[in-house]
Amino acid sequence: MFLCGLLLTTGGCATLGWYGQAARGQMELLLKRKDIEKLIASPDTPEDRRRKLELVLAVREFAGDELGLPDNGSYSGFVKLERDAVVYNVIAAPEFSVAAKTWCYPLVGCLAYRGYFDRSDAERRAEKLAEQGYDVMVSPVAAYSTLGRFKDPVTSPMLKYGEVRLAGLLFHELAHQRVFVKGETDFNEAYATTVEREGVRRWLRHLDRQAAIEAWEESRRIESAFTSLLLRARADLEALYSRDIPPERMRREKQAVFQALQRRHAEFVRKSGDDRFDAWMQQELNNAHLALLATYEAGTDAFGHLLAEYDGDFERFHQAVERLAAAGRETRADFLNQCRTSTVTHRFRNNQSPPDVPGQGTARRQWPIPWQALQRRPGASGGLPSGEPLSGHLRRCAGLKWGLPFRRQRVLHLTAQRLAGCFEIYGSRY
Repeated sequence: MFLCGLLLTTGGCATLGWYGQAARGQMELLLKRKDIEKLIASPDTPEDRRRKLELVLAVREFAGDELGLPDNGSYSGFVKLERDAVVYNVIAAPEFSVAAKTWCYPLVGCLAYRGYFDRSDAERRAEKLAEQGYDVMVSPVAAYSTLGRFKDPVTSPMLKYGEVRLAGLLFHELAHQRVFVKGETDFNEAYATTVEREGVRRWLRHLDRQAAIEAWEESRRIESAFTSLLLRARADLEALYSRDIPPERMRREKQAVFQALQRRHAEFVRKSGDDRFDAWMQQELNNAHLALLATYEAGTDAFGHLLAEYDGDFERFHQAVERLAAAGRETRADFLNQCRTSTVTHRFRNNQSPPDVPGQGTARRQWPIPWQALQRRPGASGGLPSGEPLSGHLRRCAGLKWGLPFRRQRVLHLTAQRLAGCFEIYGSRY
């Protein structure tokens, strides 16, 4: 069963046909892998590829030295592929649900996609699922991680990315090698996305490229605005699918939701002047396109605040995440939910006063606050203005700073009227 063990991180051995294609695909990567340093030194390497490969080595070094990420040989090799992606993921959701179908594998647990190294295999699988009544999509993927079990290579599809996106991708995949919790995609992706974004920011600062930082932040702002359109459509679909109405009527109203999304996108393009998402929107959209929308974003603020709690020290941050990974699922869920989008977080995005609680006066109000706020200097940006009343609580995550066992969770209270931060929740991954 050595080959099966080899492929556990790409999907497991659920069926003989799937196992066969996965074995061939993984072996192709292992056999075609070439040392990047040798390619850089070779006069036969095209100049544009040489520059990208030099960037990869520089990013790897920065990731290990500055971000506390593994230096284990991953992304020190290169594989040239004769296709536009390393893997093609099949994503499926029921006709009347935005919850993705999952496939369960050894070691990594249940994932909301099925990966194929050949696009035609992925499309055949998607067609079979569609025949069973699922909404489906096939998503090309430029990179994936074997979680450090093998020396993952840089692939030719990855080199098509711009420098900033390529650096972010490497930070993201290396983060998966540092911490990964079996079967908890939201936790894993929120953590890796946080590392990716702060890693990019520090990388550009390290290069003294302030203009590039500003351009990247603006791009993220545009992506966040677009994502909010998709999240609204997803929420509308969830509300629709919860209703007890005949299937034919539900299909009509489902189609109306996607038509409304198209109209909102057209207005978005008109106001922003940015049409980067036009090609994506021109697909025949369905539940599968929205099923994983929040996977990379839900909980990123919680990790961002945890990093701030450690003054941006990545090693201490990773150690805290490792303690979370060793804790129970309920603890991790509470941690992710502490800053998740809600009516409260939307209303107070711009540091408005917290809401009144029934049965209490306006002088003292109760609502959950992020743990890092308890440790910031009064009046500091993103912290707590001094002298303003607010009572709040934070359960389960209080022991992270000291590495306490989670059975010794504490309930902390603090007073302040305004709480900055913890409000901008969703960005995007496109």
